[in-house]
Amino acid sequence: MSADPRQHVSASHRDRVLRALGVTPWVRRVPAGLPADIAKPAPPAAGSASQVACVVVLPDGCSTRELDLLGRALNACGAALARAARVTVHGGQLAANVPEARAYLVFGEAQAHALGRTLPAAAMHQAQIVLADEPALVLTSADAKRRLWSALRSLRRALATAGS
Repeated sequence: MSADPRQHVSASHRDRVLRALGVTPWVRRVPAGLPADIAKPAPPAAGSASQVACVVVLPDGCSTRELDLLGRALNACGAALARAARVTVHGGQLAANVPEARAYLVFGEAQAHALGRTLPAAAMHQAQIVLADEPALVLTSADAKRRLWSALRSLRRALATAGS
């Protein structure tokens, strides 16, 4: 007979199993005496440029391999880029409202045109906008990878100088 899959196990047993599998369990830190819903950080105000460091604008329908490559590249460049908001462009229009940010990393000319149609002129003037090749091209071309790394380097420098 098989065991009931909904059977609960103790926390110590769960920790032992996870460690045996090589998984490090993370535990969210909540100050003592506060309910979990109070300890949640407040979401940033929409349209507040001081809250958003970078926004990544991607074409709609990127493959898993393309998104994985971009995620690894952004993670390699630090927390500001790893946590960057991601917005997609579908049919020449942005899929969501784009928050005003200090920097924009745009993949492809079509996405740059969509961003230009959506952002106010003042926000475009204040922000650093960096254009990179489309993710499919970055995945297949060494020159496109080189251009992506130089774009990420300049974006990182711009965020570092804007933050200080």
